[in-house]
Amino acid sequence: MTSTGLDAVEARAAASGGAGKRAYVRRIFSEIAPRYDLLNHVLSLNIDRGWRRAALAELRWSERPEGAYLDLCAGTLDIGAMLARSPGFRGSVLGADFAEPMLRRGVGKADPKVLAPVTADALALPMRDGSMDGAIVGFGVRNLADLDEGFREVRRVLSPGARFVILEFSTPPVAVVRAAYRVYSHHILPAIGRVVSGHPTAYTYLPDSVENFPTADNLADRLRSVGFHDVRWRHLTFGVAAIHVGTR
Repeated sequence: MTSTGLDAVEARAAASGGAGKRAYVRRIFSEIAPRYDLLNHVLSLNIDRGWRRAALAELRWSERPEGAYLDLCAGTLDIGAMLARSPGFRGSVLGADFAEPMLRRGVGKADPKVLAPVTADALALPMRDGSMDGAIVGFGVRNLADLDEGFREVRRVLSPGARFVILEFSTPPVAVVRAAYRVYSHHILPAIGRVVSGHPTAYTYLPDSVENFPTADNLADRLRSVGFHDVRWRHLTFGVAAIHVGTR
């Protein structure tokens, strides 16, 4: 088997939640960091910007404009920077990710006095219990090696009444949309991803990880199971993505 073939096997194993998922995710996101923002916008036809704005609105940060907020699995700090630059925001944002090269690409997107990156694993956050007034994660929870433990850790650092907002890819519920999306995600997306990123398998991992991710209803149940309440969710763009909201 060629090295590319071995990489593809590793990508699929990681997407299915294999033992090497954590190491694989950290490595590939570090490797594609220089082209990550460009690829997000190209592969989503720039729709991802609107998705992020919709997710941020669910955080209801304006109720605590001077609070401390967590951008989890922050990547290149897009959501954290969007919050930090919001008119009327007077608080602070901590962007946490365990792939340091991704965080480095986000430096300069917002005032460093407001948005601070920190290299940290989502399963062991370096924050005190109840110290965050809200948390948001965009396209990151499907990469966690232990989803439930990640949810418990977020709940630990949130203050009572604080919101946790998840923006993540989803499986479209309508059959014809689902079929078209699978053709795009398994054939077109990986081809474009390989060319633009230069990485042979990163964009093979992405559609496989989406297909192995819990359904929207199941994800809501798992949020409830770790103690979040008032959990709700809604689909975006024909079900290609979804926003979940839970309260500590």
